[in-house]
Amino acid sequence: MPMSHAELEARLTQAFPDSEIVLTDLAGDNDHWKARIVSPAFKGLPRVRQHQLVNKALADVLGGTLHALALETAAPAE
Repeated sequence: MPMSHAELEARLTQAFPDSEIVLTDLAGDNDHWKARIVSPAFKGLPRVRQHQLVNKALADVLGGTLHALALETAAPAE
């Protein structure tokens, strides 16, 4: 069963409060998502570590309910 926009957004918002999150359904099937997340939690972290934090927050659904997730992450501009 695919993951809805609302469910994915809620999970990411819970994991990264005070973040700007933009989700794009890449295939129109709620199964292949692109997430752009701008979060203070990413400040000072390399991109790989930022992606690891997102993957950890979604570990229980990645590869299952959430088949594919392309990530674009950044810390807010100072």
